[in-house]
Formats: sequence, structure tokens, C-alpha cells
Amino acid sequence: MGIDIARSLCVLIFTMKNIYVPSSTGGDGGRRRREILTVVGEGGVRSQEDLQRRLRRRGFTVAQPTLSRDLKALGLAKTPTGYVATPAGAFVPAETRHGALARAVSEFVLSVRVAASLVVIRTPPAGAHPLARALDEADLPDVVGTVAGDDTVFVAAPGLAGALRLERRLRGPLAPARGRA
Repeated sequence: MGIDIARSLCVLIFTMKNIYVPSSTGGDGGRRRREILTVVGEGGVRSQEDLQRRLRRRGFTVAQPTLSRDLKALGLAKTPTGYVATPAGAFVPAETRHGALARAVSEFVLSVRVAASLVVIRTPPAGAHPLARALDEADLPDVVGTVAGDDTVFVAAPGLAGALRLERRLRGPLAPARGRA
């Protein structure tokens, strides 16, 4: 049995890159998290140690604290049968999610404009991400998805009518509180 040097070298390079490039600087955090979702989707991951072993076999060596942060960021839940991916907000009542959205809107939304089937929301610096997350977790029928920058959130709606409904919903709290639109 010969050793596949090219494969071993690739595994070594990916492992070294994953170890020495922290995910907070970009690194391979996205690739690692996609791999975590793949492994969990295959089923039977009963513990973080089990997940670490499976990831290591796939070329990802990850420290337990980083893995724990990844699991939380991905919204994975531990059940009696192991880790599972859950839909956004699956364990949070709708009233709670909608309350969180209302708070985020009152705190972060400066203006709302419709551009075809997009809703463009301006926020103070660093306000876009928490607002986009609240929109995603609220699971509104008029929100297909969000893209957040630093001070702007683009919300994709299923069409112009949905975008207009979402604009009205998000502008509502602005009128009395700020008088801005």
C-alpha cells in the first residue's frame, strides 16, 4: 500500500490553515461551518468530541471552544439522539421573535425604502447585522432573505407587493418615535 503523498499534503495544508488562521479574521470559518452542517446532516453526532473526530477525518482540526461557538452560531440543537440543525427560531415562540424584531426596528431602523422587490433599510453604524438577524428569525412571509453590511440591510421580498407590505410594517414604529422615513 503506497501513501498518497498529494492527499496527505492537502490534508496537512488544510489542517494547518484551519489551526493557524482564526475564524474571526475570515480564515476557513465558513468552510468549517459548512462542513459541520454536512456532518450533522449525516446524523448520529452525539457529542462535540464525536464531531471533532469526524471533522478531523475530513481535514478540519478545530479546538473545542471554537467548535462550541460554531455550533451556537449555526443554531444547532443537541437532542437525545445527537446534534440536529433547526430552522431559525424553531424553539422560540412567534410572539417572542416578533417582539425581538419590534425592539430591533425601534432601536436600529433610520429609514426604509422599496426598490422593486428589495427593501433597503438604513441603520446606524454596526446596526445592520442585529436588525437582519431579527428579520431572519421573525420568519415573516415577506422576507425571503437578508444581506447586511455595516449600516444597510437589503431585504429580498417575493415581489413588489411583499416589499411594500414589509416597508409599511417597518415604517410603522418610525413615524411616532422619530418622524423619519
